[in-house]
Amino acid sequence: MSADHPRRAAERLNGVRGMNDVLPVDEALWQRFEDAVADAMRAYGYRRIRTPIVEHTRLFVRSIGEVTDIVEKEMYSFVDALNGENLTLRPENTAGVVRATIEHNLLYEGPQRLWYAGPMFRHERPQKGRYRQFHQVGAEALGFAGPDADAEVILLCQRLWDELGIVNARLELNSLGQSDERRAHREALIAYFEANADRLDADAARRLHGNPLRILDTKNPAMQSLVEGAPRLSEFLGGESRAHFERLQGLLRAQNLPYRINPRLVRGLDYYNLTVFEWVADVGGAPLTICGGGRYDPLIAMLGGRDAPACGFALGVERVLAMLREQDEADAAETHCNVYVVHHGDATLDAALTAAERLRDAGVDVILHCGGGSFKSQFRKADASGAQLALILGVDELARGEASLKWLRSGTQEEAASASRQESVTLERIVERVLEAMTDED
Repeated sequence: MSADHPRRAAERLNGVRGMNDVLPVDEALWQRFEDAVADAMRAYGYRRIRTPIVEHTRLFVRSIGEVTDIVEKEMYSFVDALNGENLTLRPENTAGVVRATIEHNLLYEGPQRLWYAGPMFRHERPQKGRYRQFHQVGAEALGFAGPDADAEVILLCQRLWDELGIVNARLELNSLGQSDERRAHREALIAYFEANADRLDADAARRLHGNPLRILDTKNPAMQSLVEGAPRLSEFLGGESRAHFERLQGLLRAQNLPYRINPRLVRGLDYYNLTVFEWVADVGGAPLTICGGGRYDPLIAMLGGRDAPACGFALGVERVLAMLREQDEADAAETHCNVYVVHHGDATLDAALTAAERLRDAGVDVILHCGGGSFKSQFRKADASGAQLALILGVDELARGEASLKWLRSGTQEEAASASRQESVTLERIVERVLEAMTDED
């Protein structure tokens, strides 16, 4: 390129707004959360299922419902250029799990306890706790009809909160009854809101005849008094629905699990019946739903399977992690390497690399310093790594067949600050001595 045409700097590309990177500084917290989830699911007999991120658009139209914000406004949908199929990035994963259960005939073997984790996608305005790509963990109990299954998925959530140290999650319950009960309630709602049509906002007016139950979930302060006076679904519940809900409450009380009945609690998806619940917590000073679920007995038949009951939940990973950060759990959750290997470069690199590999073979987490630099700069990086010990391989030590072991952190604050303890160890005893030192620290 000539001097008359200087090279232009390449345009810097940023990520899509609302689709966030998880940086290494946050990975320890994510890993701790994921480990706690896996342990809780295993404790209740749930097995993991992994479904595709992309599904047929009609799967969500049929399951979620056409007159919902998700289907009308929020789905990332596109036409496959290869075969003209209408496809969608999954906005939630219950429908995908049920589709997979039907397609692979999993219920032939009997009821299934399944769980999943992964990214979901909704095209909405990004804000704190709401992202265009977000992550969910969910559990689905398929083929179980009784309130005992409802109680189990709720107790699973509580066990996860306990494991993570979350103390301010509050459980809210309601019952949506069965379809005929909801139908009678729906007609009463339509009549009530039609009589107050001049007080409806645009969203409520649009939903009035398509999905009036969603009006009860409005966040518009100007409509709260109107919603408060609306007919309540509990007034329309039959004996079986009431008995299911009362038995669930009895099971939760027997486990000393507090809850609040919220008669205005509805879920944003059309397939729910009977039990619905949410876990609500203060995140960033504002109450947010961190987990929601309930019973969805109609869904399996709606998606073409044989009629079978089901219940489950989904929790928002980013919201839960935000709570952990607020509770100062992140520092406690971080995992550090055990040993940082400091060396003198070419003259000692072979021995340093060998020592690092031997330690890793013994199950020790090791960072080998790369890139050169003085011992002083290497020790700064060793300290920043969070390592308990520094293994030092200098030219003089190597000539004697030795290395030095320096304690970077110890049991008391004074010892950690001075970091003065150091000893020599023969190359043959490096692994043995490091393991002894780590045991002493524990």
